[in-house]
Order: sequence, then structure tokens, then C-alpha cells
Amino acid sequence: MVDRKSTKLHIPHPAGDFTLVGILEQLEPPQPRHGRKIALILHGTMGHKDYLFQKRLASRLPFDSFRFDFRGNHESQGQRRYGGFHEDIEDLVTVVAYLRTTYGYEIDVVVGHSRGSLIGMCWLCTSEEGKRVRALVNVSGRYRMHLIYDGTETYQEDFATKGYYERSLTVARNAVTQRIYPQDLEEIARWNSGIVWDRFPSSIDVFTIHGLVDRTVPVYDAIIYARAFGARTPGTHCLHLVEGVDHNFTERQDEVVDWILEWWEAKCSGSLVTGVFRTGIRGKL
Repeated sequence: MVDRKSTKLHIPHPAGDFTLVGILEQLEPPQPRHGRKIALILHGTMGHKDYLFQKRLASRLPFDSFRFDFRGNHESQGQRRYGGFHEDIEDLVTVVAYLRTTYGYEIDVVVGHSRGSLIGMCWLCTSEEGKRVRALVNVSGRYRMHLIYDGTETYQEDFATKGYYERSLTVARNAVTQRIYPQDLEEIARWNSGIVWDRFPSSIDVFTIHGLVDRTVPVYDAIIYARAFGARTPGTHCLHLVEGVDHNFTERQDEVVDWILEWWEAKCSGSLVTGVFRTGIRGKL
């Protein structure tokens, strides 16, 4: 049995008087940690650090991990914005700096779901620390950002009369109201996902997982990422498309963890090859 310790951290944010809350999972915590590798696990829109597969993955990874709530989500303070991708990047930079200066960690793996994947990709493309990361797991990541307008016809009347659209959701068993403004959709549509073609570190191995019945992010976006990441060397890209699965991998979240761990085992054994990845079948098909 691996000795594992979970610690809740409250990280002060330099952009304001608020903190980001996350869970540090450590294996053998008494050991020295300077230069020790860690995984970051990033949630998507209106998610949280224990959402979907995130907590389950953290409990099974064979190395340390940190998962946190972006500002204004669940336990983290601050103001959440539907279009606030740049604020999410600030949050990620804050977390990385804290883990480095307080614990001596170096980020080795980034795992993102949906919006979290986009934030992770951007950070990998634009930071010095990102150049030293070895792996990215992209779950349900969007590429064609302009498609955020699809299905927003119902927003238009409220945009015209109130200036915003309000929707109610349940997050971590709590009722939450989110306001969406026209400028939020504009910000998201302008987000440069194409940065991965030219600036994504060539040494990083990438694993893309996407459900074939995803109604939020079309599965073709995963194909585009396969083209972008598959054109690099020596980094590899493995694509895993899953039948009967939606955006959140409903009732299949334990399997997401299984697939990630199997892919990681293949990476560690040096057997990754760019191509299609299926559980129990590694490499190019």
C-alpha cells in the first residue's frame, strides 16, 4: 500500500484579496521534494477540483498531484467569468509558482478536461516551465472556438433586454447561478487554440480522449488536435475516441482513469507511437 497524504491548500492570489483552494496529493510526503515531479489536474467550465474523474485520478496516480478550483468556482474565492480564460491562466501561473517556491515541485504532467485542457495547452505554449513538462492529457478539449455560439439563440432575448443571460446549475451539490454576457462569448470565440501548431513544445507526449456523442464539443475537434500534435517529433500523440460517451463521460469516469494510467504505463515503457490508442491496444493501428 502506497503511503499517500492529502492536504488542502489555500493559495494567496497576487491579483487580488482572494485565495485559490486545492488538494495536494503526496506519495511518501516525508521524502525531500526539491525538483520532485507533480501532475496538475484542471477542471472545466462550472466544474471543480473533485468533479468527474479528477479526484479519482488523483487517488490512483503513481506520483504527486495537485487539483484546484479556478477563481470563483466551488471553494476558491474571486470572481468567476464565463469568458475569463485569461484569468484562468493567471490562476494556473499562481499555482505553479506556489508549488515551486513552497514545495520545490516541477510540473511534469498536465491533465485537463474541456476548458481546463485549453488553459493547460496555453500555459504549456507560453511558459518557461511548460518546456520541461513531459505529458499532456487532453479530455474533451475544444479547438474550433467559434462554435461556442452554437445553441446560444436562446440567450439573445435576454441579451437584448437585460444585457446578460442567466442560467442555474448544480455544482458540488450546491445551486449556482451563472451570468453570461455577450462579451463572454466574443472572448471565447477569439481564443487562439491554434497556438498549439507553432508553439506547443515538441517533446511533450499528448493523449487526447473524446466521446463520440459529445454534444458540447464536436468530436472532430479531437481530430484536429490529432493532426496538430501528431505532426511533432519526438513527442507523440495518441487519440482515443470512445463510443457512447458524452462530454462529461457520464458513468464512464473510472474508465477515463484506467485509460490515462494505461497510456502513462506505455509512456514509461517507451512504447508510445503516434496514432490511435484503445484500451489494451497500444500504438498505431
